[in-house]
Amino acid sequence: MRLARPLRLALLIPLALAALASTPVFARTEVIIREAPPPMRVEMIPVGRPGYAWDRGHWRWERRGYAWMPGHWQPVMRNARWVPGHWDARGPNWYWSEGRWNR
Repeated sequence: MRLARPLRLALLIPLALAALASTPVFARTEVIIREAPPPMRVEMIPVGRPGYAWDRGHWRWERRGYAWMPGHWQPVMRNARWVPGHWDARGPNWYWSEGRWNR
């Protein structure tokens, strides 16, 4: 009986630490800003590249203001369509939605 308790604790502690340390794959950072993003920049879309989808540039919030993030190539996911990241206005706030693959 005395041996069962330490054994249980020895198994429970690593499991608890693993549960606290792990982050779900679907977790996303939510960015909410009161200031509207600047107008989109005109960006030249490069010639198509087999196996990749173009992810257009966008404004990203960095501490005290917006910073332009240029477009880049995204590896294609089979049977999916790329939905670029975008800012949504909801009341006085602006919410950032990350780009993602829709199946």
